[in-house]
Order: sequence, then structure tokens, then C-alpha cells
Amino acid sequence: MPEQSSPRGSCVLVVEDEPMLLLMANDLVEDAGLHPLLAGNADEAIRILEARQDVCVVFTDVRMPGSMDGVGLAEAVRERWPPIRLLIVSGHLVKGSELPDGARFFHKPYPSEAIISALRELAA
Repeated sequence: MPEQSSPRGSCVLVVEDEPMLLLMANDLVEDAGLHPLLAGNADEAIRILEARQDVCVVFTDVRMPGSMDGVGLAEAVRERWPPIRLLIVSGHLVKGSELPDGARFFHKPYPSEAIISALRELAA
């Protein structure tokens, strides 16, 4: 497991099962001046997090196939990698009480500039 005291890097792990939305999110991360890592579901995201120590933000959709959804992934990240910041998006209503402490939420379709700004702030 990565050291939890290690300094945060400049990588943003984007987790999205829709290929076009994944590519759009990739571009937003790059526009924010950060390095994107891409995963198609939460299981793949966990494998990436277990292998890397340079992820500073997880940018995830809520609804996706696999063993857990984006909220479950966010909870796992909060538990296993507390320094990593969370940016959660969904086209569906999500109650704030469902999200881990400190997670940012944006409803789809989200404004690109707001996401870029949030990514820069979370990665700082």
C-alpha cells in the first residue's frame, strides 16, 4: 500500500465508463495543468491507486459497472488514501450525505471551467 504520508503528486485519476466522457474529462485535467490517469471502472481505479503514489485527485462518475460505483470508490479512497482529494460527478441526483467528507460534487452536464478550477484547487 502506498505511504499515506508521501507528498501528493500532480496526477488526477479519472474514472468514467463512457469513452467519450472519459476523453472529455482527460482534456479538462490537462487544461488544468495536471496529468491524467484513466480508468473505466472502480476496480481498475483501485488497481492504479495501489500501484502509484502520485495521485492527488480522483475525479469519478457515480454510476458505472463493476463491483462498486463512484460513491463506493470515493469511500474506499477516503479510507485507504486519506490525502487524495475527491471530485465526484453524476447526471443523477446524489445526496450530500452519501458523499465522503470533503468530496466536491458537480451535476452533469458540468461547466468545464468550474471543473478546471476545482481540479486546480484540489491539487494545490
